Amino acid sequence: MSPRQIVIAGYGMAGSRLAEEILRRDPGGERVSLTILGEEQHLAYNRVLLSGVVAGTMKAENVTLHGQEWHNRVRLGVSVTEIDRDTRKVTLTDGSTIGYDTLVLATGSRSWIPPVEGLFPDAPGVHTFRTLDDCEGILAAARPGAPVAVLGGGLLGIEAARGLVGRGCQVTVVHPVGHLMERQLDQAGGKVLAKQLSTLGVEVKLDAKVNGYVPGDGLKLEDGLVPADMVVVTAGVKPEIDLAVKAGIAVDRGVLIDDCLRTSDPRIHAIGDCAQHPGTMAGLVQSAWEQADVLADLLTGKNVAKRYRGTPVVTRLKARDVDLAALGEVHVDTDAEDAEVLCLNDPTRGRYAKLVVKQDRVAGAIVIGAPDAAATITQLYDSRVPVPSDRLAVLLGRALPSEATPAGSPSELPGTALVCRCNSVTKAQLVTAWRAGATDVTDLASATRATTGCGSCRDAVCGIADWLSTTT
Repeated sequence: MSPRQIVIAGYGMAGSRLAEEILRRDPGGERVSLTILGEEQHLAYNRVLLSGVVAGTMKAENVTLHGQEWHNRVRLGVSVTEIDRDTRKVTLTDGSTIGYDTLVLATGSRSWIPPVEGLFPDAPGVHTFRTLDDCEGILAAARPGAPVAVLGGGLLGIEAARGLVGRGCQVTVVHPVGHLMERQLDQAGGKVLAKQLSTLGVEVKLDAKVNGYVPGDGLKLEDGLVPADMVVVTAGVKPEIDLAVKAGIAVDRGVLIDDCLRTSDPRIHAIGDCAQHPGTMAGLVQSAWEQADVLADLLTGKNVAKRYRGTPVVTRLKARDVDLAALGEVHVDTDAEDAEVLCLNDPTRGRYAKLVVKQDRVAGAIVIGAPDAAATITQLYDSRVPVPSDRLAVLLGRALPSEATPAGSPSELPGTALVCRCNSVTKAQLVTAWRAGATDVTDLASATRATTGCGSCRDAVCGIADWLSTTT
């Protein structure tokens, strides 16, 4: 029996992971003949870590996901321009066509530039922050002491701003909403974050209406000018759905998919940023990689009962000297009748903690400047175990469920504890990999993929590695 022809349109974090998972399940290509198409000229890389490249704490080669051998597996610099669903063929940018039995859309998303006079992708001094090429452009333009405006105070904007301050730039974050990271933080948490950023050298302008951009001058606001030699646009992204729309596939904000990751055409699947599933929020690496794992099982026939049910949202800010975690339902008021809501607000010391409990389980939380509390609450959220009765101790990071322990006490951490959320790696998996010969963090990452997602678990993995080195 000949293998089924699978075409993956997109070689970003979702498409590359799907390719890995398929090859891991079918290394000899007996079940699947795989074609991987990548629009960029680079091998797959971790977009989540690009802020480290801007900050100078990581080099471009440090964020690459695949080795040079992948040049023989991927067609780089080409993308799909048209889908013929009747003949099951795709047309590529180089004019060639490829037939498929199953097509996977992993086209990701693109930076959105607000409709502001003078602000467009090719305008002098304007840079988006989405790709490795974007990083190279930003770094080439960044000059110590020069004024820089970051347009957008979401997660990506804060990371870009902190990275550019580390390069010696004078950075102003311009945000149209009343507080930073409004999707992940409430107003009080956003205020604490803004104050903390100000102590690190980042100026913040909120409720800012931008009327125009003048190259060499900066952003024109209703109440004045934000001087900027360079503007980094981090105002949001738009899922790449044009290909699906053109092919008549059902879309909303993204390409609509079911629990089997199927679109309205059952021969076409979608994963990652371009896909819209009711159980997850777009833009999360963890959801993209969980979708890839499910779809690889389905496409190779390894487990045809596998389904994707959604991914709980946990956001970690990856900016030096800022420790922030937000998860679940964060916009619940303290007087909500269906929840217990506790808050601790200490803006002078850059700390804020909010815990939302429903039916004795963690339903949401915001934790700034309190890493022990963030670790405890995240473990409670992941494990879905009851919250200890002393809620205040949990909020302060001083109480732990029987299944959990701070990252600093790996000996007491249960084997089932989730250490790397992005890759669903438990302590037990790390221990097994260690005993099989992966005796440092680099080897553990290669064996389990821990630390290769958002990178926020690296300290915990280092702690477990140190513990194992003294006990085995």
